Amino acid sequence: MLNISSNNKLNEEVDITVYNAGKKVFHKRHYKQFNRFLAAFSLIAVIILFFPWTQNISGRGYLTTLTPDQRPQTIQSPIPGRIEKWYVREGDFVEKGDTILHISEVKSEYFDPDLVERTGQQIKAKSMSVTSYQEKVKALNQQINALTTERGLKLEQSRNKLIQSRLKVKSDSIDLEAAKTNISIAQRQYDRVDQLLAEGLKAVTDLEEKRLKLQEAQAKLISQENKLLASKNDVINAQVEINRVQAEYTDKISKAQSDLYTAQSNQYDSEAQVTKLENQYVNYEMRNSLTYIKAPQSGYINRAIKSGIGETFKEGAQLVGIMPANYDIAVETYVDPIDLPLIHVGEKIRIQFDGWPSIVFSGWPNASYGTFGGEVVAIETFISPNGKYRILISPDEEEADWPKDIRVGSGASTMALLEDVPIWYEIWRQLNGFPPNYYQPQNTSTDAAKK
Repeated sequence: MLNISSNNKLNEEVDITVYNAGKKVFHKRHYKQFNRFLAAFSLIAVIILFFPWTQNISGRGYLTTLTPDQRPQTIQSPIPGRIEKWYVREGDFVEKGDTILHISEVKSEYFDPDLVERTGQQIKAKSMSVTSYQEKVKALNQQINALTTERGLKLEQSRNKLIQSRLKVKSDSIDLEAAKTNISIAQRQYDRVDQLLAEGLKAVTDLEEKRLKLQEAQAKLISQENKLLASKNDVINAQVEINRVQAEYTDKISKAQSDLYTAQSNQYDSEAQVTKLENQYVNYEMRNSLTYIKAPQSGYINRAIKSGIGETFKEGAQLVGIMPANYDIAVETYVDPIDLPLIHVGEKIRIQFDGWPSIVFSGWPNASYGTFGGEVVAIETFISPNGKYRILISPDEEEADWPKDIRVGSGASTMALLEDVPIWYEIWRQLNGFPPNYYQPQNTSTDAAKK
């Protein structure tokens, strides 16, 4: 039995140089050739280590469009409805404004086919009501102006009467003073005649005559006092009349103004109702136009999301998908956050499209075959849900055109070309896990120096 548990060397137990294979392998002339081969290989490897290598950042993305309005979209209905008729089929080309399908209303408040016309009639009726209130407001304004004028005349008349009464009071006061003077004179004359009668110088008839004159003067004084009191009473009556006229016409004018404000309030309310009805009228017209779903732009009908006849849907529901006919192709790719500072707008990118055969040497882009040139046009400033940053790439005008048969949504691989470094440096960087060299493009540094 062969003892394999112990440390036994076969070449020490058996002489293998006696065999033909051993003679060919362990011949000394093969050592020299093998050493030459190793020396040549080592020299070539050392030389290759100093070859230039282009650092790059690889990414994975897909084809998209350069502007958002050129990307595939769905057409929604702003109102709920029921499908009545289709005017297109999937794959058809439609121009902007072409009718895609017709829908009908599902809400009871919009079932009336003459809803717009009836709303227009309501607007006319309310407009006539507004006109009537406007005329009433004009009439009340005229009434208020007439009452104001009449009040001014009445007050002027009452004030004139008051002035007359005050003048009458002055006149009666003067007459009263004259009556008082007369009675004083009559009293002195009577006293003098009475004294003369006592002395025997006057007759009794003279005394009686003077007494009669005194009594007449006293009666005239009392009469004049009554006249003065009546005149003062007329003054008071004139003042009361002024207040009565003021109050009477204030009440009439206030009532007319109240009616005016009521008419104006009704006018404004009617105008608000007219405005509301006009708003409803326009809304109904717009809603009627929304029952025909039209193409927002020229393109191809991709897929009917809602199908059949009589199918109902809610507002905002997606009805059909459309792909714009004219679009500028672009590539949307994603890079790791550690590589984002190395990407700049205007950076040159190499792109490999899925389905297009290519031979790619990531470090020697000039030796790659089947890749296409691109240029960075936008860099997202916020990280995407996949943990990477989004980069948008457009075709490079200095390179060959991208294939015409590529479609939006197909995959693409990208390589952002950075600095040229020796191969030994790239190997050392990869072994240590260091990022590519940070650098600024030449045009960016030039612009910064100018600033």
